Amino acid sequence: MYNRCMKKILKQLRKADEDFHLIESDDLIIVGVSGGKDSMLLLYALSLYQKFEHKKFRLLAVHLKMNFPDMDSTPIKDYCKKLGVEYYEEDTYMNEILTYHQRKDGSYDCSLCSTLKRGAIVNIAKERQATKICFAHHADDAIETFFLNAIYGGRLETFQPDIYYEDKEIHFIRPLIYTYEKDIKQAVKKYDLPIVESTCPNDGVSKREDMKQLVQSIYKIYPQADKNLLNMLSNENIHLWKKVTSKSER
Repeated sequence: MYNRCMKKILKQLRKADEDFHLIESDDLIIVGVSGGKDSMLLLYALSLYQKFEHKKFRLLAVHLKMNFPDMDSTPIKDYCKKLGVEYYEEDTYMNEILTYHQRKDGSYDCSLCSTLKRGAIVNIAKERQATKICFAHHADDAIETFFLNAIYGGRLETFQPDIYYEDKEIHFIRPLIYTYEKDIKQAVKKYDLPIVESTCPNDGVSKREDMKQLVQSIYKIYPQADKNLLNMLSNENIHLWKKVTSKSER
């Protein structure tokens, strides 16, 4: 039996699927699995969703070996075997490339890292003829990205639950878009999911980590903010300033 937390997550996953049509029958979905709590929970949730839904879709767990020191992917491989999910891992030179392009302060370029990983996983998707690439970004990630773009980019936007890249002919989907990190942590602990701790030098010291701290401080002061901020991202009635080029547009 699944506890209340896991039932809640599966309900949220189903709602995301229904709202944004994320998963279709006959899909081959690549799940990017880093070994962190979010991706391991996503893999577990999708394996359950696969059993309970009437859609017949396949899962392929893909792990990119970043070549950071002291990272062992064996727990990921073993867990996929336990779930009955096909597993594939690919060696990369990410660590070497990021080291070569590191900033003056010695930190890695997170944007470059994301681009490299996205390109690598898209290539695998093409080779396997996958229809979707699935990422474990959750509700808090979406809210943090909104603040990142507002503060550092001067624009009000975040990532989409589903985006189709025509040049790559593939969908990127995020089924955990309605799930909060606190629920993920609770489920990971309850079901004792194996976690591979990241040894990335940027872990915990990035701009995104700063936004995470900011958002958590907002939640602490205003407990209702998490739900309201998430609702805001899909609120079609929000209209911000629009510049007028002629009197007729007033």
